[in-house]
Amino acid sequence: MLFSQAGQFSTHYGQDRRVFRLKADRWSVGTLLVFAFVGVPLLGNDYWFSAILIPFLVLSLAGLGLNLLTGYAGQLSLGAAAFMAVGAFAAYNFQLRIPGIPVLLSFVLGGVTAGLLGIFFGLPSLRIKGFYLIVSTLAAQFLIPWVFTKFGWFSNYNTSGVITAPKLEILGIDFDSPVGRYLLTLAIVVTLTLFALNLVRGSVGRNWMAVRDMDTAAAVIGIPLTRTKLLAFAISSFYLGIAGALWAFTYLGTVEPHGFDLSRSFQVLFIIILGGLGSILGNFLGAAFIVLLPILMTNLSDFFFGSSIDPGHLENLRKILFGALTVLFLVKEPEGLARLWHRMRERAGVWPLRY
Repeated sequence: MLFSQAGQFSTHYGQDRRVFRLKADRWSVGTLLVFAFVGVPLLGNDYWFSAILIPFLVLSLAGLGLNLLTGYAGQLSLGAAAFMAVGAFAAYNFQLRIPGIPVLLSFVLGGVTAGLLGIFFGLPSLRIKGFYLIVSTLAAQFLIPWVFTKFGWFSNYNTSGVITAPKLEILGIDFDSPVGRYLLTLAIVVTLTLFALNLVRGSVGRNWMAVRDMDTAAAVIGIPLTRTKLLAFAISSFYLGIAGALWAFTYLGTVEPHGFDLSRSFQVLFIIILGGLGSILGNFLGAAFIVLLPILMTNLSDFFFGSSIDPGHLENLRKILFGALTVLFLVKEPEGLARLWHRMRERAGVWPLRY
């Protein structure tokens, strides 16, 4: 019984409120973090860091931000990429306008800026919901990139509107190498994930889920709808802003407003749908699916067909297959990859007594 709860009793309330209550969970997460911080930098190469691991971590964080809003608070949004753009351009301008400002502080300020803007675009949620709320958040997706393109001040009057990440140096340590950018991204993602885990298990998370399930009943029992909804938009946008800053600073290095277009918002939305709404783990599983499946399909096509197929046709075929697999997966498991993981854990908890 790999995840047996037998003999693991809580003797006081603090133990029962631990994020990872089972010893197997604590050992698994601890081993995974040690491997991620120590083993991966020793075993990985520049391609894995730059093309796979960093985008996986950043997209996981972006999915986490949207999942807090949609999966936990029940507020639908199609403006995730717009708030990522706000975080990226705000962090860039804080670095540019304030000499000597620490990189991490510029990330935080970029996230705060995105959070404040998220509150503004979250105001319609106080009167509308469902499809109409999606339309109102879609306005942010079109308005914000247009503002960054129209007004050159945000990109320091670059003719193409492109911003370039500054040197990543924290406390005298250079993080400009691929492994350095990976470790910086990993540390930020782990910190924010642990904060989100505690957040959704507390009173804030319970209020969000009550509003998600039935906002009228939540208001009747005394939950302040205005504060709860706007807080969800603020924290979600803060996470998305940090993800956008990491996307520009640690992954791409240079980015333009159109890099945060509607397709990026759909990508983040697919991550939480495939991974599982209302699940922290689901964001990482969904991001892994989005990032790794196209790479796997590319390698398989190269292995079986080589260069005999036109690259354009091969790209279209890859998109069709990816879409078909996505639809098939949603039909077979609508609760996402996180549900599959929990089902495997339930079986491991009683194996081999029942299997």
